[in-house]
Amino acid sequence: MKVALCLQHVLFEGPGVFRRALETRGYAVRNVVVPAEGMPADPCDFLLIMGGPMSVNDGDAWIEAELQFVKRALANDIPVLGICLGAQLLAKALGGSVTPGPKFELGMSAVSLTDLGKVDPILSAMPQDFLVFQWHGEGITPPPGSAHLVTSADFPVQAFRMADRTYGLLFHLELEELGMEALCRECPQDVHRGGMTSESIQAPSRTHLPRLHQLADRFIEHLIRA
Repeated sequence: MKVALCLQHVLFEGPGVFRRALETRGYAVRNVVVPAEGMPADPCDFLLIMGGPMSVNDGDAWIEAELQFVKRALANDIPVLGICLGAQLLAKALGGSVTPGPKFELGMSAVSLTDLGKVDPILSAMPQDFLVFQWHGEGITPPPGSAHLVTSADFPVQAFRMADRTYGLLFHLELEELGMEALCRECPQDVHRGGMTSESIQAPSRTHLPRLHQLADRFIEHLIRA
């Protein structure tokens, strides 16, 4: 059986619906909480890198170890999908950079496809403008040679692709209702920074989750087939 390795950075930001999408396609999902457990020996057959409240620019030793691990996974030519902090780690591992954004972006917000996004094998199925769930304060400068796929007014790089099987998404597709609740509960300082409340984040988002989960499923389907 193939194994998908899920790198977590906190217990409350797990793979969400990506787990189901992988398991229904015959993958076992192995979770590792990197700051507590350290890096595993093997990137396995699929690498999923999740979010977290820390910055990729922090000086913790595990961050540098994870960057080196991501570089190894990329050299192994396996599918790699980075979400939020995971996208920032992926961008930095590939030679891009991560810098503070103009605001702390929370909840549902509008993004748009770039010209390259309109012809991307996954995102081309989306409308020109659509809503995604956000939870971040830093943005990405895309890695050299990558395709810039999704943009927004405050964070110009919302998604990028490197080659065919490496994607970084600044936004979240994986969250279920319990995942949103956990973020609001565990990160009250972020809620305050964003000028919102737990309910003002969650209430408008609930009806959009099924559509985001469909897109999450499309990402997994493409990445394991490409």
